[in-house]
Amino acid sequence: MVLLHDYSSRRGSVGSQSRNLRMTVLKNLFKKMALMKSLLRTLLLLFIVGSVLLLFYWRDSTSESSKPSSSFTLGSFNTHIVTGGSLAGLATGDSGNARITNTPISPIERSWTYKCVNNRCVRHHFVDGVEENFDSNNLHAQSAHQQQPHGSGSSGSSTTSKTTGGKRIPYQTCAMTCGPINIWPQPTGATTIGSKTSRFRLSDMRLKVNTAAGFEAVERLLHEAFDVFRTELRSILVARGATLEEIEGAMPANAIPPELRNGGAGGATVAANDGDAVAQGGSADGGPGGALPANGQSANEKHKGGAGALHFFTLVSDKRYDVDTVEVSLHVEKSSETYLTLHTDERYNMSVTHSARVLKVKISAHSFFGAKHGLTTLQQLIWFDDEERTLKMLNKASIEDVPKFNYRGLMLDTSRHYFSVDAIKRAIVGMSHSKLNRFHWHITDSQSFPLVSKHYPQLARYGAYSEQEVYTPDDVRELTAFAKVRGIQIIPEIDAPAHAGNGWDWGPKHGLGELSLCINQQPWSNFCGEPPCGQLNPKNNNTYLILQRLYEELLEIVGPLDYFHLGGDEVNLECWQQHFNDSDMRALWCDFMQQTYHRLQLAAGKNASIPRTAAVWSSGLTSFPCLPRNVFAVQVWGGSKWPENFQLINAGYNLVISHVDAWYLDCGFGSWRSTGEAACSPYRNWQTVYKHRPWDEMKLTSLQMRQILGGEACLWTEQVDESILDSRLWPRASALAERLWTDPVEERYSDTVPLEVYNRMSVFRNRLLELGLRAEPIFPKYCAQNQDECV
Repeated sequence: MVLLHDYSSRRGSVGSQSRNLRMTVLKNLFKKMALMKSLLRTLLLLFIVGSVLLLFYWRDSTSESSKPSSSFTLGSFNTHIVTGGSLAGLATGDSGNARITNTPISPIERSWTYKCVNNRCVRHHFVDGVEENFDSNNLHAQSAHQQQPHGSGSSGSSTTSKTTGGKRIPYQTCAMTCGPINIWPQPTGATTIGSKTSRFRLSDMRLKVNTAAGFEAVERLLHEAFDVFRTELRSILVARGATLEEIEGAMPANAIPPELRNGGAGGATVAANDGDAVAQGGSADGGPGGALPANGQSANEKHKGGAGALHFFTLVSDKRYDVDTVEVSLHVEKSSETYLTLHTDERYNMSVTHSARVLKVKISAHSFFGAKHGLTTLQQLIWFDDEERTLKMLNKASIEDVPKFNYRGLMLDTSRHYFSVDAIKRAIVGMSHSKLNRFHWHITDSQSFPLVSKHYPQLARYGAYSEQEVYTPDDVRELTAFAKVRGIQIIPEIDAPAHAGNGWDWGPKHGLGELSLCINQQPWSNFCGEPPCGQLNPKNNNTYLILQRLYEELLEIVGPLDYFHLGGDEVNLECWQQHFNDSDMRALWCDFMQQTYHRLQLAAGKNASIPRTAAVWSSGLTSFPCLPRNVFAVQVWGGSKWPENFQLINAGYNLVISHVDAWYLDCGFGSWRSTGEAACSPYRNWQTVYKHRPWDEMKLTSLQMRQILGGEACLWTEQVDESILDSRLWPRASALAERLWTDPVEERYSDTVPLEVYNRMSVFRNRLLELGLRAEPIFPKYCAQNQDECV
């Protein structure tokens, strides 16, 4: 019994201890659960607060503020942004202002370095920070040619032709400081450019505008053009994978290594609260040791971010940069015009000097357009060094420049295929950087009528490919403003009387009679040059009334214009002969063109500038000189040796040259149909475009040269749509740009392009890629890396 009791007692004791232990465990568990619950609540609270802060930061980053976002760290092959209406739009990725493309940018060549030898860049291996030595011959050449006029000298961050002991020299830096001047198109006046460079921050750029009294519109355009200039520089940095700190010289404080915080090198902190910038540990004016917000404003200037937003930015060491300020001064004091004419003075003079940590750029011009060209040239003196991770600029220059021809055009056909507004903007960006100045917009043709008219919406309703593939008045207005700030005038063309079919077939249903004849008539080869057919009715007064209303709408948006294109090409007399018994069909065409010019005058109105020059395409009918020479100019598109060139010159007409055998960019891709002639061959490469100098071949006198207004490259789009637009245009249209701006004189019978032109074209083509244009390559990449070896 005792044993039983003892056992029972022990069992009860053990059970009691077990219960106590279980209770203790449960209590501890509940305590831990309570602690975990508290921690979860804390984490949830922190997550909510963090999310709100991120939301505020994101809101500010995507507002109209030009504070940059930390998401700018992109890979070498990432997307990048092309042009926007404002600097803020590009800084924040605002899709309303910026155009994003997937153009690949060449990766950083970390295994190669470049040296200037005999005024050319020579490639050498660069592995693990060690550069392979030159051979004895190259070393001798390097020593002998170390101080070339545009060599590889340096100042501060500048590269030299000496061995740098572990410092890689990118090709772009070598190309900009070695050999001939890398500006496209080449300046026409006295030009000297040094080889020394200065490193600077984008936020250090300042603009000063000096204009005469009453030039407010010019001053506004200059400010907008400078915004575009900075926007595109930023897009190039983004395309090259630059970080936020590399773009602006400042970064969020929490991204700075601890050793650089709180008074470290360049450790000034900028806090922006409620739109005010407060500088700690530096001067408010952004001088040495001072701090600047990322939009380039001084610390005392208001920030445009969202109310209540809080930012902390820390500057990196000023030792990384050679200047504290890049001061760009724009002077326009002679012309208050903001619209381009055939007599606009587009000359500019530019000087660049460097002293006391200040880069001074002065651009003087007679017009806004000249000043804009000066900014374009300045942009070509700037590049991103992917080794030192900074922007660089050649810090000494003197340039005098004026174009040889006032009309430097590019024509795009948007009827055979529709091109979006963004695609057309990309073409305008390329034109601006090439200093082309007239965008000839062939809006309509017999295939489609994509222009939405407020007076006659039936034209697009019956003629557009779809409801989405149209251009509204707002689209035209947007493109006009986009082009204007880039120094480009839009020249619209509603082709007439031929090439007018689909979109014109609704007349009988609305009581207006037959507006166009032969629409989609078969066999097409009897009634038009290519299917589908269509030709306006020259004896229906409603046809002229519709044209007048269209001209009114276009002039209201894109005007004033002193040059307007009326079409007039490839009229098929057999089409008209089916309906009319006139004995002289040529006279019928002449009457039609003079009627349309009269309607153009009525459309311009008494208070608007009437276009002084009406252009028509050349044809067999223009050789019949019935159009008044003081009003009509002829765009010559036939072969460079066709008799019409001499006939029109001798008849006294002014010409815009677009010879099919040199400046038609759609040629060389075979026939797109099984019957008839539909192809022009061969492909016009950029060398063919560049070498064509028709006024020299025609042996024109100085008096006859006055009749050459300029030239234009044409891209008809039977076999081109938006997916390949860039590569069909660039860089071949840029080759035309140098022919028309500079008109370099080479040996008359030489079939080759000089080596230095190849080198400049290669560098310029890379600039087009940085801007987001899918420009076609001009040779294998090996040839770009090994200068002069392939040509």
